[in-house]
Amino acid sequence: MANYLEMSTEELQAEEKQLRSAYQNFKNMGLKLNMARGKPGPHQMDLAMDLFKTTDYTSEDGTDARNYGNLEGLYEARRLFGEVMGVKPENVFVGGNSSLQLMYFLVSVGYTFGFPESPCPWSQVDHPKFLCPVPGYDRHFRITEEFGIDMINIPMTPEGPDMDMVEKLVAEDPTIKGIWCVPQYSNPDGYTYSDETVRRFAAMKTAAPDFKIFWDEAYIVHHLTDEIIETPVLLEESKAYGHEDRVFMFTSTSKITFPGAGVSALACSDNMMKYVCKRFEVMIISYDKMNQLRHVRFLKNKAGVLAHMLKHRRRLVPCFDAVKTTFAQKLTPCGDIAHWTNPKGGYFISLYVMPGCAKRVAQLCKEAGLVLTGAGAAFPYGKDPEDSHLRIAPTYPSLSEVEQASELLTVCTRLATVELLLKNKV
Repeated sequence: MANYLEMSTEELQAEEKQLRSAYQNFKNMGLKLNMARGKPGPHQMDLAMDLFKTTDYTSEDGTDARNYGNLEGLYEARRLFGEVMGVKPENVFVGGNSSLQLMYFLVSVGYTFGFPESPCPWSQVDHPKFLCPVPGYDRHFRITEEFGIDMINIPMTPEGPDMDMVEKLVAEDPTIKGIWCVPQYSNPDGYTYSDETVRRFAAMKTAAPDFKIFWDEAYIVHHLTDEIIETPVLLEESKAYGHEDRVFMFTSTSKITFPGAGVSALACSDNMMKYVCKRFEVMIISYDKMNQLRHVRFLKNKAGVLAHMLKHRRRLVPCFDAVKTTFAQKLTPCGDIAHWTNPKGGYFISLYVMPGCAKRVAQLCKEAGLVLTGAGAAFPYGKDPEDSHLRIAPTYPSLSEVEQASELLTVCTRLATVELLLKNKV
């Protein structure tokens, strides 16, 4: 392989011919590979099957978990999530299997009713807005899009969102009502916000009195290296500035036990806890306390969670390494045609291909039997301004499937690049 950016037209045409032959070989295999969503594989979910051994559903305080009551969740479940997130149990609300549902509900509350400090419900604001660090989590963006809330792209850096831009916008515009954040092992880049970024979030002045930070700690214990990275606890940091009411922290066991049958949690201030419970109690009497108790008995505490996640790590690290090794072997020699992240945790690798190529790469992969998350999905409205980003999820397939998918992906990336370079030479 040689540097594509230094090739003549004739050399590129010869390379294209070879790549099309390799690509056709993949198509002839009739592959059915999927690296679209960050789902745990069967072997990861098998690790939690002992969770079902619980037979006694009486909680520590004598509550029968099978019955009504305890809207905020069983205390031992609140304590477990509080330990994981670094907050007091009293500041934790334990929900059902989906933290995304909690996020949707709180955006809905803001839109329909507003919050105690809101001048009016967000629905009565002319063009309410949310800030969206990009690339980011597509399902976050779909929530605000669902409510017709305008979304503003904020560039991501390895330290977190561009805080100069965030601080300027929120200080000037009272119609900006919130921001989406994945502060640890961000989806999809795998970046962790710096201590300074967290402090600036806690301290910043906002024109909107009801500005909310949706702080999604989806990957707070999902380490891929020996380094246990932890960030300052935003809810606690915000108290020093009197801004704790703006913080909503979320996490779940979706990628710890079972995505479809786990437990989620929300952490917020004392004031916000009273208010959100007032809104929740109209909708639900309590979430699944039996499942909460099963999870507490199985995981026990934060140390138990981290020990369990070590088992996940043994399954995941070879898959992440397979992707990065293949990229390095098959893309790096071709010149500056692509780069990718090297996450220390989380569930994704970001692949940045040559601008104008991402949709073509995804199309080629799909036609050869490899499904990726749609190009542009990590941006609001599905619009990647550069058409360069692809989110790679190496968690669900087997290791051999990940290796095969990575090989195909590099062929598709090189082919799309050569096609574009030849087009530009015309």
